[in-house]
Amino acid sequence: MTMTFSHEPPDYVCPLCMISVGTEGPPADTVQDDIVYRDEFVTAFIASEWRMNNPGHVLIIPNAHFENIYVLPDDIAGRLASLTRLVALALKDAYRCDGVSTAQHNEPAGYQHVWHYHTHVFPRWDGDNIFQTHKRDTTPEERKTYADKVRACFPRNL
Repeated sequence: MTMTFSHEPPDYVCPLCMISVGTEGPPADTVQDDIVYRDEFVTAFIASEWRMNNPGHVLIIPNAHFENIYVLPDDIAGRLASLTRLVALALKDAYRCDGVSTAQHNEPAGYQHVWHYHTHVFPRWDGDNIFQTHKRDTTPEERKTYADKVRACFPRNL
């Protein structure tokens, strides 16, 4: 089955593609110090926008540009799933959180607003009311503390 579900505008400058190749600056707010893991296929980094009670959540992306889950190749999907698990374990260790939540959105009705496949991994605490709290932008200095903690909890030999 081949269907296309694309909402990416023709002149789209993808901030997640910029991050995957190490480019800093608008429209991406992420800096290289935010990255907690990168290999040839996938990257994980501390998100620049946080929920008020859930600081330091991680975004996981394929390095190649795939707009959504519908066009994501199986081999990349497997790498992303594996990295999601490792990030969840690193968050548990680094933050001593009570749990984790993952979120992945597709198309505008699915709440996708960046046209590059990505998965959110949120640290969770009992009673944090994650989806009833506001989001806020962060600074690179603020994110660095969280990135250092998560990076230190990653397995050394991936």
